[in-house]
Amino acid sequence: MIKLQKINPLDSNTLEELGFSWHTDSDGSKYVSDELVQITSSEAEAYYEAVNELYDMYAEAAGYVIENNLFFELGIPFNLIDAIKKSWENDVHWHLYGRFDLAGGVDSKPIKLIEFNADTPTSLMETALLQWGLLKHNHMDEEKQFNNVYDAIKENFKRLITLFEDTELFNERYEGWKILFSSMKGNAEEEATTKLLQQMATDAGFNTGFEYLQNARFDENGIYDAHDNKYEYWFKLYPWEDIATDEPELATTLTTIMQNQEAIILNPAYTLLFQSKGMMKILCDLFPDSPYLLKTSFEPLRGIKHVEKTVFGREGANTKIIDANGTVLEQIDGPYGNHKKVYQEYVEFPKDLTEAKYQAGVFFAYEACGMSFRKGSEIMDNMSKFVGHVIV
Repeated sequence: MIKLQKINPLDSNTLEELGFSWHTDSDGSKYVSDELVQITSSEAEAYYEAVNELYDMYAEAAGYVIENNLFFELGIPFNLIDAIKKSWENDVHWHLYGRFDLAGGVDSKPIKLIEFNADTPTSLMETALLQWGLLKHNHMDEEKQFNNVYDAIKENFKRLITLFEDTELFNERYEGWKILFSSMKGNAEEEATTKLLQQMATDAGFNTGFEYLQNARFDENGIYDAHDNKYEYWFKLYPWEDIATDEPELATTLTTIMQNQEAIILNPAYTLLFQSKGMMKILCDLFPDSPYLLKTSFEPLRGIKHVEKTVFGREGANTKIIDANGTVLEQIDGPYGNHKKVYQEYVEFPKDLTEAKYQAGVFFAYEACGMSFRKGSEIMDNMSKFVGHVIV
């Protein structure tokens, strides 16, 4: 049973002053819960260890996919395969951050991987900043969290230069390189998240700029803002699979830019392998004894309750829960139905006294660095709520 602690919420005006404008959902309900999930220090440590091990497994599995040319199995668009291979070959294409979604981890329930949001994960501002604000607002010890997300990503920006070495060497190698940050115009949450990452990079010591994706310019010689300033790095809060399908010319140009070594793109193209839920089938093949994996297949799992998902999709869209006899128990439609399907063994999320369910989200930036929860029903959709946590 999930244990909760009631708190005084931040009011809407305060949230908007913090740049957090998506505080109210379309039905008028508040997106941020006025409760915190209570976890123990040993539970926090277990989440930390699980995510670090899972990331190592993903890295090994990505090498296996590339070596064995399993891109079709993962639903990878053909026009990004060269970019994936190129980004994987050289450590300078550094994975900045991602978020693991997990079931279990509380009340002695085993931690199980639900999926890895490796390319454009949401809830960054909520996890990195808002949780601290909630504890401070309620006169609680702000250190009583598993939450080092801001500093961890800031240090990971330094690793763009130092790679695996100590980030204290950053200043010795830093040459004033620039990072351009881009999101789509008209999406307040994505823009705020992108500008938060820009601030982290600025704090790390980079020169930074922001340009809406629609206004950025790309050619074989590099990446530019609207004023023709060239940048060595480009962070885009825009999914690689959407670039492949909706902007095929851009996909080709970005591949050429990488081949010409004119710019490095964040997150790298190889994170599309991690993003594909088909990777969980590969993980099951490579690590059959892992306690963190649910049985996953490219075919329906006859005889057991399971979940049908698309390899690429967000916010629970195009997800079905299916019983052992093949009957659909619950489903959510969406725009991702043309993607390849995977089938994952069902596991129940922890519940509170009202039967609401909770999914843990743990960010990874070189190592597991912070967590929060989503509260919802059987399928976590875009109406699920953000819930902070406190270590007790």
